[in-house]
Amino acid sequence: MKNTILIIGSGFSSLAASCYLAKAGYSVTILEKNDTVGGRARVFKKDNFTFDMGPSWYWMPDVFENFFNDFDKKVSDYYTLTKLNPAYQVYFGENDSVKISDNLSDIKNTFETIESGSSKYLQDFIDVAKYNYNVAIKDLVYKPGNSIVELITPTTISRVNQFFSSIRKQVRKHIKSEKLLQILEFPVLFLGAKPNNTPSFYSFMNYADFGLGTWHPKGGMYEIVKAMSTLATSLGVQIKTNNDVSKIVVENNKAVGVQVEDTLIKADIVLSGADYHHTETLLDKNYRQYSEKYWNKKVFAPSSLLFFVGFDKKIKNVSHHTLFFDADFDKHAIKIYDQPGWPEKPLFYANFPSITDNSFAPKNKETGFFLIPIAPGIEDTPEVRESYFKHIIERFEKLTNQQVQNHVLFKESYCIKDFIEDYNSYKGNAYGLANILTQTAFLRPKIKSKKINNLFFTGQLTVPGPGVPPSLISGKIAASSIQKKYPIATDIKNITYE
Repeated sequence: MKNTILIIGSGFSSLAASCYLAKAGYSVTILEKNDTVGGRARVFKKDNFTFDMGPSWYWMPDVFENFFNDFDKKVSDYYTLTKLNPAYQVYFGENDSVKISDNLSDIKNTFETIESGSSKYLQDFIDVAKYNYNVAIKDLVYKPGNSIVELITPTTISRVNQFFSSIRKQVRKHIKSEKLLQILEFPVLFLGAKPNNTPSFYSFMNYADFGLGTWHPKGGMYEIVKAMSTLATSLGVQIKTNNDVSKIVVENNKAVGVQVEDTLIKADIVLSGADYHHTETLLDKNYRQYSEKYWNKKVFAPSSLLFFVGFDKKIKNVSHHTLFFDADFDKHAIKIYDQPGWPEKPLFYANFPSITDNSFAPKNKETGFFLIPIAPGIEDTPEVRESYFKHIIERFEKLTNQQVQNHVLFKESYCIKDFIEDYNSYKGNAYGLANILTQTAFLRPKIKSKKINNLFFTGQLTVPGPGVPPSLISGKIAASSIQKKYPIATDIKNITYE
């Protein structure tokens, strides 16, 4: 008889884990609390406008390809990718923006026009970033995070200084232009930490940016969810939506199943891709690994205030991905990490997928997605949301030299309260734990419960960290950990627990 596995949540990590486990021969069922699959990667549709509600950047295409290759499939079997050119655009002031091309040669030329001599240092920086990327992706990020030994290799020993220096120090050694420095420090935002707290080894994200480029799946990021769901079901995975798990039932230090409403759903193994902190609240206190004090001391990546806006005209002077860095990054970061609160003048990001993909908006109209990074756990009210929309839309108009407020057909907001309500997200965080040195690899919450042998975790609060590609990798790590602990031929009832 197959070992049965219940997976809580249906985000990228859960879907990935389900595919690997089903392929290995386990009987896998996913239980999702919401009415759609994908976790944070959902879609909002209104009046023929379409919005990706969660992730909107497609970076590290090799990780997606590697995932599907593990099942003798290709990305192109499921969706079509377009490489964006420009990859993105950055505004620094009124009518003052820089477009980042889809290739390093053009990017170097852009750097050179802003600061003479900077292209040489950029090349040197990207050479190191590429090396780090190969080390990270081909080896380190697939480790289960059990001990420091996983990080000790001849390569990492020879480059150990990169773990104790920061991205900020590295990029500021030679380049002086604040514009170029902000562009180089921007990718670590995907890791959810300040550049001065992010180890310089994570420059591999700059290679993901300048070396591998920014892509768009036709139809949007939800196409990845659909692809993974299709693959999972083809492997025999059962996916059940509207199944909100209220308790993980434990008997004799073993998880025997989960409670959904008044029903006990039994399983040999439980894997949670839901918020790690929330998952532990589904256990009796004596089975929880981490205290509230532990979680409160952790450095979380930001939450977000999001606006989904339908415009009745095409928006000018912007790209598919447009960043607005006309504000002081360090002052904004202080209000996220050091003194949590609403920033006076936030940086923000705008996404206009209908520039690339006309399926996102009716003809001659535009889909706009605006995002302000904010501290998790701060006050979230309709009045605050409205004031910040007014603030950024006025800046947007001034910076891009156009009037858009009277062309808004509708707008919907999404913030901390919604992340908590929809995803049981700790303090309403959007991206999980920040990848700072003290929260890297073996220092993150564990894949396997230390108190319940047949309970496992996956997702952005465990290894390797935040982002869609790391979530796919986390699912693979969790599946591998389960297979090592409970090989498919094992009669789980006869296991001697440690």
